[in-house]
Amino acid sequence: MNETFAFTGISNREFLGKYARAGRIGLAGGVTLIDQAIRRAERDVLPDKRWGVWSHAFLFEGERIDGNHWVLESDLQIARKHIRLGVQENRITKYYDEGLYTTLAVLDFNLPDAQVIEMLREGLELVANRARYSLRELMGTLIALRHSHLRGSDNLLAREQSFYCSAFVRHLFRKGSLELLPGVDVKNTTPEDIARSPLPHTTYVLRRHTTVSRIAKLAIRLRRRVRSRIKAKERGP
Repeated sequence: MNETFAFTGISNREFLGKYARAGRIGLAGGVTLIDQAIRRAERDVLPDKRWGVWSHAFLFEGERIDGNHWVLESDLQIARKHIRLGVQENRITKYYDEGLYTTLAVLDFNLPDAQVIEMLREGLELVANRARYSLRELMGTLIALRHSHLRGSDNLLAREQSFYCSAFVRHLFRKGSLELLPGVDVKNTTPEDIARSPLPHTTYVLRRHTTVSRIAKLAIRLRRRVRSRIKAKERGP
């Protein structure tokens, strides 16, 4: 049976320093508009239709000669007017920012070294070949989320050598002969799907209290206004 251990009151750096290991999956819940849009779309994955928790997935690569732990991920990275859109390596320090990454998880599948090496080798091959981040495939996944009978079929907007974050992680596990999510196409996989994988694993979660953003508050007010106006029209003059 899968186990989950939840933590609060420690920094992202402490949490990752304790649980990040090569071959484990990382999940992040962010606060940007893109993160919120992904979490909102994941409502269709969950039985109670609430927002998902996770908006990004990546694979821990292990500590390197520079003394830093690195990750493999497919992401859109913007820094000093330089944009990287696709499969890439980044230092784990990226996820120390508690303002951007308010919730983190590490999933440990207790994999043997041979499987981890196979996954990392495939990830580095995709880095070297400059596999792209696929916004197009992300849209295809959103379509499949709205029409659940499509989730097991090929992504309608699939492209060669392209992955968004959770599809990339799922692909790497397939290369290691591991199936994270039976019945769902690799390129229709969400971060929330990975968090709920039936493959035996232990999850370590770091949560912290966050205040409701101004955008979220505005959305709530707008929904209430719309509902009140609909009710008023239904009552009539």
